[in-house]
Amino acid sequence: MIAFPCCKINLGLNVIARRADGYHDLETVFYPIPLCDALEITEMDEKFPSDVACDLLTKVKTAGNGEEAESWEPLCPEQKNLVVKAYNLIANDRKLSRVHAHLFKNIPSQAGLGGGSSDAAAMITLLNEQFSLGLSIEEMERYAAKLGADCAFFITSRPAYATGIGDRLSPIGDAADILHGYYIALVKPDIAVSTGKAYGMITPRRPAMCCKDIIKLPVSQWKGLLTNDFEEPVFTMHPELGAIKERLYTLGADFALMSGSGSTLFGLFKDCPQGIEEAFPDCFTAVIKL
Repeated sequence: MIAFPCCKINLGLNVIARRADGYHDLETVFYPIPLCDALEITEMDEKFPSDVACDLLTKVKTAGNGEEAESWEPLCPEQKNLVVKAYNLIANDRKLSRVHAHLFKNIPSQAGLGGGSSDAAAMITLLNEQFSLGLSIEEMERYAAKLGADCAFFITSRPAYATGIGDRLSPIGDAADILHGYYIALVKPDIAVSTGKAYGMITPRRPAMCCKDIIKLPVSQWKGLLTNDFEEPVFTMHPELGAIKERLYTLGADFALMSGSGSTLFGLFKDCPQGIEEAFPDCFTAVIKL
């Protein structure tokens, strides 16, 4: 059984308060993007000599010098991967057969695109179907929320306004199709952002206008209104990210922003942008029609 977990961008991300538990309250809009990984699970033969109930083989697609390559190197220790953690979480409550999991990573990691969270959510939905668990969407979302703040979003991958630590989801109604027909250019340099350090540089505050209201306006009016509070500290640490954002505007984007805590920048274009790969030769790039 196979699933194709997608990624997301943040249409605005505002840190509005610091919580007593050390986390932060946010306001953001999660918007799904059809750049997908592939996750397949098969049941282990009862005689297969595995020391774990869920093993994981990961293939990562990388790019460099204009060429694509594939590697079998794991992104992290197998049993710490969110896909395996999702299996173990469900197995604590439900009887599951042992499984082989094969993950093909097309979504770049540590990119602010939620790829790992999406893979975990896909594992939950695959297990629910494979073993006829009968879990409702709400039950799957509750399991997913235990794995990460944005995991619950990926159970349905429908545009949503997120509050709390990103785990409280509300549908955004007519605004869901606001980007239909637009092209999105994703640019992810080989930069790892310290999210903890970035949080430490943010002074929480509520924006003058909420992101869920801003996205009801035409995209051409978003610049200067729809903001990501992580940009200021992250651009200070990595000025080249700010330069990528400005370059996207130079190339004709109606709007550009960093997704999550980075390091992916995205630009929204009415017409298919040209020369994105050439403009950012040392970066992961993708141009997708929404």
